[in-house]
Amino acid sequence: MEFIELTFEHPEQEAVRLDAWLAGRIPLHSRAFLKDLIEQGHVHVDGKTVKPSFKPKSGQTIRVELPDPVDSSVRPEEIPLVVRYEDDFILVIDKPQGMVVHPAPGHAGGTLVNALLSYCQGQLSDLNGVIRPGIVHRIDKDTSGLLLVVKDNSVHREIAERIRRHEIRRTYQALVHGAVSADQGTIKAPIGRDPKNRQRMAVVPDGKAAVTHFKVIERLARATWLEVELETGRTHQIRVHCQYIGHPIIGDLVYAPGRAAFGQTGQVLHASRLSFIHPVTNQPIVVESPLPQSFLEAVRQCR
Repeated sequence: MEFIELTFEHPEQEAVRLDAWLAGRIPLHSRAFLKDLIEQGHVHVDGKTVKPSFKPKSGQTIRVELPDPVDSSVRPEEIPLVVRYEDDFILVIDKPQGMVVHPAPGHAGGTLVNALLSYCQGQLSDLNGVIRPGIVHRIDKDTSGLLLVVKDNSVHREIAERIRRHEIRRTYQALVHGAVSADQGTIKAPIGRDPKNRQRMAVVPDGKAAVTHFKVIERLARATWLEVELETGRTHQIRVHCQYIGHPIIGDLVYAPGRAAFGQTGQVLHASRLSFIHPVTNQPIVVESPLPQSFLEAVRQCR
């Protein structure tokens, strides 16, 4: 990782946004790239993380962490995949817990994309570039379950639009701390970068609209088993919303630190069902994934 340290100086009297100022000082990178770095917590002003809209004052020290570049030549790898559905246009993969979806700093190989390049022999949509071929939505590394992958660019556009219109139903199973009192409910709370830790997400007033529906499947002695359906798809949405209502997901090292993990090494969250109308055939598609053994073991320990 490369570090750049700058002292803020602006000859004009009016204030200037941090992302705009950095774009003029680090011309090798776009303003959008630098804005993402700020949002991800890789830029500090006098040792503190800030928002891209922050307006520095003269003399403040700005430290920028530039992640190591990801090799754009992503290589196919023969990694076993569990395919729950496939046709000429799309496929649905059952991703195991612990697998990263696409290459990123620190995860150049062994990702779902590496496996897909081998399995599909290059027949994947390329609208998201060489790092994320076929990927139209994501699930976190330590979340298991179903992920929709697209082979064709025109189908990719249609699927992305349907996700935006909330026409693809994504259902999850989650095991959360404590006893959730309501049998069912809806969480409406905007999500954005945590102002105290830019590498996390949080419910914040100026965040993006986020809506999560839930219902109780079973109340256990030390936890509650929820079925959750996403209406929107913000980063870490289910994890953040569960923490927000006081019932973080068991095993979540980011949003439930210090809480009992019941032997789990990641959040007990499983993408169990995808349902949608096929963008080409117009036939209803419902794909389901059985609960992994790690989820069932966590349930057993919480009874």
